Amino acid sequence: MRRTIPCLIALTITALVASPLIGADKPEPEQAAGAKSAAGLIPAPPEPEGMVKLFNGRDLAGWEGHPDLWSFKDGVVRGETTKEHPAPGNTFLIWRGGELKDFDLRLSFRIKGGNSGVQYRCQHVDQNNPKNKWIVGGYQAEVEDTPGKVGFLYDERGRGYLCNVGDKTVCETGGKPTVAGSVGEKDAIAKTYRKSDWNAYVIIARGNTIKHYLNGVQTIEFTDNDEKNRELAGLLALQLHVGDPMVVEFKDVRIKHLADGATSAAK
Repeated sequence: MRRTIPCLIALTITALVASPLIGADKPEPEQAAGAKSAAGLIPAPPEPEGMVKLFNGRDLAGWEGHPDLWSFKDGVVRGETTKEHPAPGNTFLIWRGGELKDFDLRLSFRIKGGNSGVQYRCQHVDQNNPKNKWIVGGYQAEVEDTPGKVGFLYDERGRGYLCNVGDKTVCETGGKPTVAGSVGEKDAIAKTYRKSDWNAYVIIARGNTIKHYLNGVQTIEFTDNDEKNRELAGLLALQLHVGDPMVVEFKDVRIKHLADGATSAAK
């Protein structure tokens, strides 16, 4: 027995050294785009190669907006309204570098007060108003400092609310959007938002299907079968909303066109 015990101890030590410890961290296989995480949320796809920056890093060249309300400093686009300089209605900073069709758009934003949005595939609306020449209508990815609302899809000057956070909706010609499924629990998605801080947006449009992602998780999916009202091409713009004083900032705005469309970088 005295000889057996040392041998057993030696064999046990050898086995522990040769095999991984129970509970040791192991690398997880990369999650496929569209696959839900353990929390039931769908991750954003990896950023593709060939993204093009839409600001030149110095000023607002290539963009048009109200000169008293929009500025650029230290790599950040800033829209601000005050009591002395209110917004003359909803007003926009419009990219004049081309038209968006199918695309992957990525940016970061931070907002204080009010609400804003990222307009895409939108149309310029000329109301012959010299105080506000920068009006657009069309798809809008909501920007506001409210977890659970930021990230929804709205149709500015059109059909209104199209898809709320957590929903997968479909809109047919002549009808209203109907919920066809879910991309994740609204409350779980809301918890990913960083209030009053920088947040990352991904907006992907392919044909009549639109997807928004916020801080790496999907917020909506919308299929637009409304041939009368849908937009398959149009402008890109950033919104300042009419109302109480507010500040919204954008940075790292970049795009990859997935089909025909503008391809020129900021100069």
